[in-house]
Formats: sequence, C-alpha cells, structure tokens
Amino acid sequence: MQKNKALVLGITGGIAAYKAAELVRLLVKNNIDVQVVMTEAACQFITPVTMQALSGKPVYAGMWDASIPNGMPHIELSRVADAIVIAPASADFIAKLVHGRADDLLSTLCLARDCPLLVAPAMNKQMWENPATQRNIAQLQADGITILGPDSGEQACGEIGLGRMLEAEDLLSLIEAHFQPKLLLGKKVMVTAGATLEMIDPVRAITNLSSGKMGYAIAQAAQEMGAEVTLVSGASALKPPLGVRTISATSADAMYQAVMGNIVNQDIFIGVAAVADYSPTKKHEQKIKKSESSLTLELSKTKDILADVASLPNAPFCVGFAAESENLLEYAEAKRQAKKLPLIVANLAADAMGSDENSVTLLDKNGAHPLERAPKIEIARLLLQHIVSML
Repeated sequence: MQKNKALVLGITGGIAAYKAAELVRLLVKNNIDVQVVMTEAACQFITPVTMQALSGKPVYAGMWDASIPNGMPHIELSRVADAIVIAPASADFIAKLVHGRADDLLSTLCLARDCPLLVAPAMNKQMWENPATQRNIAQLQADGITILGPDSGEQACGEIGLGRMLEAEDLLSLIEAHFQPKLLLGKKVMVTAGATLEMIDPVRAITNLSSGKMGYAIAQAAQEMGAEVTLVSGASALKPPLGVRTISATSADAMYQAVMGNIVNQDIFIGVAAVADYSPTKKHEQKIKKSESSLTLELSKTKDILADVASLPNAPFCVGFAAESENLLEYAEAKRQAKKLPLIVANLAADAMGSDENSVTLLDKNGAHPLERAPKIEIARLLLQHIVSML
C-alpha cells in the first residue's frame, strides 16, 4: 500500500464497534493516517478516549465542534482523506446513506465527500436478510460505494448467520486492495503455494519447511490488482486471502492434478509451491512399527508441474521460483532456461522459508533484477508489476 494514505474511519452504533479499535491499531501500524469520527450511538459501545489513544488524534462526534477553525468539520475532514471507511456500519446508518440523510457529523461528512466511501456492514442476521436492507445495499453499490463483507458466523445475540462485521485483519486487506492499481484487471492468475506431504504411512510423511507465505502473498497481491485468482495450496497453516478461489492439494500428485485440471484459460501461472521432487514408491497402509533394523525407503520421481505447464500449447505466462542453498543465480538461471520460462524468482532458502520477509532476484532474458529485503506482500506486488511490464 502506498505510504501516508489518510482515512476517515466512521464508527456507528453496534457491538462490532469493539473491532474498530483493532482496525485503527492495524491501520496506524501500516503507516496509515486515521481520523476517527463517531456517531452518538457509537459512543455507547466504545469511548472516544480509546479511539484517540489508538489513532493519536482527537475524535470528532459532534456537528458543532469548536476545535475546527472554520466551523465546517464535514468539509474539512473529508477534503484531506483518501477514503472514508464506515466500520461498523449499522442498518440504520446504511439507510441514511441511501436516502442522503445528514442529521449528524458522520452522515453529513459522507454526503459532502469527494473521496471513495467503503462500508463494512454489521448487524443481526435477520436485519441483514431483511428485504429493506438488501435493497439499500444494492442501491449503495449502484451509487459506487464499496461494500466490505459482511461475514458469517456466531453473532452477539447468540444466533449464527450472515451479518457480522469482518475481522480487522480482513478489513485491512480489503482497504489495502482498494488502493492498489488494477494492473491485472481481467486477467486470470493461478498460484501454487505451500509444501507438499508425501505420505510414507498414515502418520509419517516426507515434506519441507515451506510455510506458503510467499505464495499466499502473491495470490493476495494479484487479487488486489484485479485478477481472478486461483490458489492451489499444499500444506499451510495460513488463512486463504479474501476473494481468492482456493484448492487444497496436499501431495505432489494431487497438486499436479489440481493444476492441470484448472489451467485452461489461465493467463499467468506462478509456481511458488515447494513441491517434493520425490515421493515414496509404496505407501504403507498401516503405521510402520519400530524395529532394531534399519529402514530403507524407495522413492520415485514426481511430475514436474511447472515444466509441464510451460510446455502446454498456448501455455500461460509461466513464472518459477528457485530456492537454493548455494550458487543461487547460476542454478536459478539454469532452471529458467531448462524449463523455457520467461521469468524465474531466485532466493536463498535459508532467508525465505518461514519468514515474513524475503529478498529475491528476478531473472529474465534481460538479466538480473534484485529486489531488496521487504515484507513478502511488498515483494509480491513488485513481482507482479514486473510481470505486467513483461506482458
């Protein structure tokens, strides 16, 4: 996300207001300037003091705040904002937006804005499902307002269903996505990620230390840039990015089948997964019991997913990853040429596996393009920008 973005965060009355505190913390942590505006009802659920402490700025709640020099907070606050985010947005406030009501500071500010408006609904499932609310949501979308969520799950009332506000981390991702240039709009992107598990018996497997973080970051970044993304994931404890179609494929063979079964019409294929090169020839149906003698396993070579995709007729633009422990650029370039790839991403395995950051070198026909160490989501965005430039 570009640095020094400025947001107005509007908080309306609802129990989900407690999540707004975490959202402010995350926004500030990500170098986003946050100005909080609260409705009178919101102040019944969480205090302005809390939001001021987290945002580092005075919180506005009244139309007639004397601290605004010209007496027009609804103009002043919106003119310096890159976007207004309402989280939580109650059913009542959503109805206000639809009808252009301006009877408090937050609704007036939204009506007088000249920046994008993003709304995160939060309400009881019956309120969300009510035809009136659904009409209002449809009208907001028709008016060009972005709707974030809602989520489904257990609600404060004890019922379970659609209507609860998205978690703060999910909202942060969607806000970041809003500001990303849509360089991949209309493109279909497939990404493989994570480690594969090659089972020896029901409780033992051959695997590696890949966390899946780089592949998941690329899937998220591609979705932010407007692509239709399919993520084929091996073993990973990560939560799939919002808006990304995810296919679970634990073994090398399962991943091969998942990729080949969905590769048609893909524009870009990025093979980030750490796929096992070898798999046990025989999988034991029962747990192998420990004995005094040594154990020998026979391994068979697995199929090369990336090479097979790259050799398809009308193959997508293929990008490989080379995680090496030595001779990084030499081995990576040899892999790129052997598999006839337009682009490969080289990184030292010890620096990348399990880490939230990465340092990589992009290798294409024009040579090496090093990217300095940075969070993996930033590396992912730079990689995709490079791919777009090659396309």
